[in-house]
This record gives sequence, C-alpha cells and structure tokens, in this order.
Amino acid sequence: MQTPLNKFKLALQNKQPLIGLWLSLADAYSTELCAGAGFDWLLLDGEHAPNDVRSLLAQLQAIAPYPSHPIARVPMGHGHLGETLIKQYLDIGAQTLLVPMVDTPEQAATLVRATRYPPQGIRGMAGARASGWGRNPAYVHEANAQICLLVQAETQTALTNLDAIAATEGVDGVFIGPADLSASLGHVGNPGHPQVQAAIEDAIRRITRAGKAAGILSPDEAVARRYLELGATFVAVGLDTNLLVRHTSALAARFKAGQAAPAGSQTY
Repeated sequence: MQTPLNKFKLALQNKQPLIGLWLSLADAYSTELCAGAGFDWLLLDGEHAPNDVRSLLAQLQAIAPYPSHPIARVPMGHGHLGETLIKQYLDIGAQTLLVPMVDTPEQAATLVRATRYPPQGIRGMAGARASGWGRNPAYVHEANAQICLLVQAETQTALTNLDAIAATEGVDGVFIGPADLSASLGHVGNPGHPQVQAAIEDAIRRITRAGKAAGILSPDEAVARRYLELGATFVAVGLDTNLLVRHTSALAARFKAGQAAPAGSQTY
C-alpha cells in the first residue's frame, strides 16, 4: 500500500482553480450521486449537517472511486479546538480538513499541530483506516506532508488577524464564510451587502498576497465567477440542499400554477 498523494493540496499550491459542491444531506447514497458529477472537490459538512464520524466514513468510501476530492468540515470553532475529532477525521481517511471560526493565528497554529504526527504535532498514533489498518507502515512518516488544512475566517476578529492567520505555517488555505461574516459585520442574512462584499474582496486579495489559497462559497453563478476572477482558488458553487429546494419547488410550481384551488379551500 502507498500513502495517497493529496492532489487537492498540490493543485492549491499550483494555484489551479478548483470548483466544489457543498454536501449537507449527510447520506452516502446522495454523496456518491454527486461524486460522479465532475466537481473537483466535495465538502462533507460536520458543522451544520447531521453528520457524525460514521456517516462521514461512509461518504468517504462512497467518493473514493471518483476523482472528486473530499473535504471534511470539523464541528468546532471560536477557540474550541477539538483535537480528538480532528484525530478521528484523519484516522478514517480524510486528508483535507476545513475548520470553522478560526479567529487568531494562535488558534490556527494549534490546529496545524493537531493534524500532524510528532515531532511536528500532537496527532495520536493509531493503525486506523488511513494507514490501511497498519498495512502501510510508511503512512506515519508520510502523512504530515499530505495533510491539507483549511481554516475559515468568519468574523471581524478574523479579518483583523487575517494576515497573521494566512502566514501561519501549515495552513494551506483560508476560506471566507459569507453568512457568518455578514452577521459579524452587522448585516445578518445579507452577505450581498456592499460592506460585506468589500470585506470579502479585500480578504481574498490579502490571502492570495500571503501566498495561500483563498476559498469561498456562493450559489450565485455571477458572484462565484467574480470571486474566481479576484483570485479565489477553491470555490463552492452550489449546495446539495439548496439545489433540491430550488428545483423541487420550481418543478412543483410549474405544474401547479394556474391550477384551481379545491372547493372550500383557502390560499395563504
């Protein structure tokens, strides 16, 4: 057995634009369906979706035969550094992690250590799935180089510390969270506000100037393309739940529009 090369990390280093899809359905069957669509990466959400370690494992297995690269988002943030969860995510075979709500370079540095085996870090040793259950003895010597750590900047505090966060050795990329950032800037539910968009554009420039990859999510095609033009490297252009909501609602509306309401019913 060989330690898999993290092609996503290599592509980031080569400044290759990578298009992704956000997955929140927490189901291996729908994840495999999306894995065949041709996206460069798929985000498995452990923060805002009903995922646990076992459901993430099933989704990693579902994606494995396809070229899409899985990224697992760890449910932690704002100084709560879940080293145990990080260890479990890595042990089941995730090579790339996205960690939300990273506000300081100290938090970023702690996360880097949590993803690395000694002497570079504090990751615990185990003969788990990532090493082929010990069948790949080289894994413990090669894994550190293949781990890709992405941290999320989602608050005014993170923007204030953004240059230092991006400069942290071992951080491969910084992902801007538009929804939480808009709330932190006083524009709850309005990531399209000019102040929020100006902050996002400035953040993308600062991240890329530091030599790191900038990432973001936008289901609006024009906005996503704008972020790519600004230099964002890994951009999610849709969400599985959003796609289902939009298209099922539109389909139902097309067939029900103009249909007379049943006698005695009321329309609200």
